[in-house]
Amino acid sequence: MKNLKKSVALTLILAFIGFSINAQTKSSFGFKGGLNYSANGDYIESTNVNAKNPDRNIGYHVGVFGKIGDKLYLRPELIYTATKSDYSSNEFSVKKIDAPVLVGLRVIGPLSVFAGPSFQYILDTEFDGITIDNVKDDFSIGLNFGVGINFRKIGIDLRYERGFSDNEATFINTNLVTVGESRIDTRPDQLILSLSIGL
Repeated sequence: MKNLKKSVALTLILAFIGFSINAQTKSSFGFKGGLNYSANGDYIESTNVNAKNPDRNIGYHVGVFGKIGDKLYLRPELIYTATKSDYSSNEFSVKKIDAPVLVGLRVIGPLSVFAGPSFQYILDTEFDGITIDNVKDDFSIGLNFGVGINFRKIGIDLRYERGFSDNEATFINTNLVTVGESRIDTRPDQLILSLSIGL
């Protein structure tokens, strides 16, 4: 896992340097925010082998972005994200820092398409009022891809995000008659609608 992190970090640094050297003169930075329509993975109770699928819920995100280039561009972002998933009468919430590194292409006029990895660091998880500290990996990697429209300094984009691998949170469920360890897959699966304002 450490070698993977080092390889990914080195790749991103080299890509950033390459884009900085070859980028066209247009570059910008600014603020962004919006809504997430998301769900996490399955919830498995300690006494039940059947997994419960989550219902989607609405969360939010706020952060900053940079953009280097014009027709072909690199767009790194740093975002605080809060999401929720509903499991029957219980609610699972996640607060995390996302760092997507997107490569985009302006297709025609203000319309562009983009894709890239999203590096995620989980700050806090809570299930039905219970704070969960035992998450397998606080750091994980997902994929973002989507479309955006930019009108001068105002941008709107819609993207899909999915985690690459299972990342379970485990906890002792004391609500059951028989106390035991339950687990939830914290991997995100979400649609993200964002409004960005360049400075």
